[in-house]
Amino acid sequence: MIIRNKIIVSLFFMISLILYSGHAFPQKKKDIKQNDTESVKISADESDPRVAENYFIEAEKYFILEDYAKSLQLFLKTLELQPKNAPVNYKIGQIYTLTDDFDKALPYAQQASMIDPRNKFYYLLLAEIYTRKSDFKHAAETYEKIIGTIPGCEENLFELAAIYLFQKEYDKAINCYDRIEDKFGINEQVSLQKKEIYKRQGKLDKVIAEGQKLIDAFPDEPEYVILQANTLIANDLLKEAMILLEKWLPLYPNNGNMLLTLAEAVRSTDPEKSKEYVNQAFGYPDLNLQIKLQYIIGLLEKPLDSLNRKFLLDLADKTIATYPDQAESYAIYGDVLIRFDSVEAAKKMYLNSLNLNDNNFQAWQNVINIELNSEDWDNVVVHGEKAIEIFPNQSILYFFLGTAYLMKKDYQKCVTNLEIGKKLSSDNLQLTSLFNAQLGDAYNYLKDFVKSDNAYNAVLQFDPQNDHVLNNYSYFLSLRKDKLDEAVKMSTKLIQANPDNATYLDTHAWVLYQLGKTEEARKFIEKALQQKENVSGAIVEHYGDILFRLGNEKEAVEQWKKAREMGETSDLILKKISDGKLYE
Repeated sequence: MIIRNKIIVSLFFMISLILYSGHAFPQKKKDIKQNDTESVKISADESDPRVAENYFIEAEKYFILEDYAKSLQLFLKTLELQPKNAPVNYKIGQIYTLTDDFDKALPYAQQASMIDPRNKFYYLLLAEIYTRKSDFKHAAETYEKIIGTIPGCEENLFELAAIYLFQKEYDKAINCYDRIEDKFGINEQVSLQKKEIYKRQGKLDKVIAEGQKLIDAFPDEPEYVILQANTLIANDLLKEAMILLEKWLPLYPNNGNMLLTLAEAVRSTDPEKSKEYVNQAFGYPDLNLQIKLQYIIGLLEKPLDSLNRKFLLDLADKTIATYPDQAESYAIYGDVLIRFDSVEAAKKMYLNSLNLNDNNFQAWQNVINIELNSEDWDNVVVHGEKAIEIFPNQSILYFFLGTAYLMKKDYQKCVTNLEIGKKLSSDNLQLTSLFNAQLGDAYNYLKDFVKSDNAYNAVLQFDPQNDHVLNNYSYFLSLRKDKLDEAVKMSTKLIQANPDNATYLDTHAWVLYQLGKTEEARKFIEKALQQKENVSGAIVEHYGDILFRLGNEKEAVEQWKKAREMGETSDLILKKISDGKLYE
């Protein structure tokens, strides 16, 4: 006989000798508070046997109502009248078990099973108490007694096996599972448990034998073939796995899971054949979407080349073809495209994914990151606002949006968003520092210099070597001609850490210029101009200003003209050129 699920006992009852039986007790715990419970009295001649029965009936009533204190009081009164009453002992033990007082429960359960050794429910309560007291030795002995002495209790072999397994008594657990199979037939969960035990014991031959037993017992279930193949692959028995799969594949030619397993079996010996099998597997809708996603994610984590690009794109195409209505299909395609630097195509895929399900924070973040990197500030604003509607507590979205407004020179909206995000990130000092750095810039442009300086100082207190703040803070102070001693300290620290950065050299030169150290400023501005990167029109314009201050008016005008052609100059550049004078 073959079964696929554990036997379930559907009837729960007990036979009492004299009085009414107990009900199956609920799992909800309720503490017994006898001092808060009024005494329950039944006026009668206690020598009359019917009095004990009345106590029992009343106790059962309170038990059903989960008033365990009153119920216990009445059961104990019943026990005084009939101390050898098994059901009453059982009920008292049951109440103490429900309230987790196992030490008090134990003697009553023991007494019940001694009085009536043929009632399995008394033993089951006793076994539960032992188990919950972590007395697994006596729990196992109790289950063995139930199974060995009371007919029809073989289903308790499952509990007995679990106890042996917990105690790492693997041979005894195996014996229980063998007895289950003898009684009920081959069982999936039993075979899987036996495989796990054999694996822990290092008995690979028995692990494989159990897997084959499942295949033989359930020839219409391809998952057992796949399970067995995965066991063989995990133990480097690749040839055996391939033979097994190739034997069964003709019976299940459209089984994507079996093809994917076969691909893994031949991957090391025939990589191209492996890719063919994977491609075939991805074309079948029976291959779960999550399996497809995880497979692609695994490939994305490995080094990639141009051949892998086509392979991955094919898999992503097939994922969409088999799951066209699933947002994850388009999102994973976006991840593939990002991996190969096809950022605009990736953005379209992420937006397709969001059209199907806009509750994907990572997809929103990916879209906005792409737009930030391409300086598409308008779309950062559009998508940032939409994302915040869905994820109003994600502080990073306010940082993205605030940055976009900063670049669009909408400083008030910038500050509003950055301040919200800063509050949300108060427990993340690094992220808070990023917000403060941007707030320093924004408040400066709003001419709220106190808030600007406070924000910058907060960053430097957390990160004294923050290049962005050292540069912007010192430069803005030089433009304001304020705190120049602090500005030169910051710009000096900046160029010491970045001696070849044209922008930072220009900042330092401009601070020196404002301090009246014009000749020294010229040395640093000329070093900035020698750099190959980041030499802007603003730097060249500064060079002209410094030359003019040093008395070289003709060369100054030539540098201003050159700066104008490059762009990124001040509003005074044309006036400087036309008048041949320095305006600040």
